Amino acid sequence: MFRHQGRSRTLKHNLRIAIVLSFVAGIVNVTGFLAFKQLTTNVTGHFALFINDVADLDFWKGTIYFLYIFSFLLGSFLSSFLIEKYRENKKLNVFFLPTIIECLILTSIGLTSNFIEIEHPNIIVCLLLFVMGLQNSFVTKISNAVVRTTHLTGLFTDLGIDISQLFFSKKQAVREKLKENIKLRVYIISFFFAGGLIGGLLYSRYNLKLNTLVFGAVILMLSLFYDDLRYRLIKTSRKYKEKHHMKPFS
Repeated sequence: MFRHQGRSRTLKHNLRIAIVLSFVAGIVNVTGFLAFKQLTTNVTGHFALFINDVADLDFWKGTIYFLYIFSFLLGSFLSSFLIEKYRENKKLNVFFLPTIIECLILTSIGLTSNFIEIEHPNIIVCLLLFVMGLQNSFVTKISNAVVRTTHLTGLFTDLGIDISQLFFSKKQAVREKLKENIKLRVYIISFFFAGGLIGGLLYSRYNLKLNTLVFGAVILMLSLFYDDLRYRLIKTSRKYKEKHHMKPFS
């Protein structure tokens, strides 16, 4: 689900990565809100608050919202930069680096919170927005902008458009494509909700607090290594079949 790109990428690949990443985004979103009362998977609200403070000439107060927006942008930039830089290395899964960075930051925040009292929560909010920008960028590049997992506004818009198109599209091929798009968007929304629900339970009911982020990082790591292991097994199997097929009969 991480390696396939372009024409080799199917709905199944997009569904798999959408399930994992939207679930993690849901966890991060709820954890960030419960801990700091800030949204940490998109910058729409932060941009509105930034504009409001600028309009009131309260520039210093609006600086923090600018930093939130910049953190998301920086994460997106770094993810895309790393992917393009190492794209020519055929032996390397170029999406491995952004995913590992996301896992390290989420784990570090969770574990550090057990030993150090957070005196500057805005720094943590910036880090969470950074990793969500990172994630949104690499899943956009993997899926060729088909999958977005960190915010739902565009998803609900596209879902509404696709559903409406079903009433007017007569060609079977077009209808099948619309049904695939609807299925993908429903999966993303559902697992974002599921991630938020599980994250909320872990944070509040089981009192994991920011350690909830570690749970999200573990899911990412497991999916990454599962994908890599599966790729290696398929590659080995193909080599074995080719070798066996080319072996001359005695």
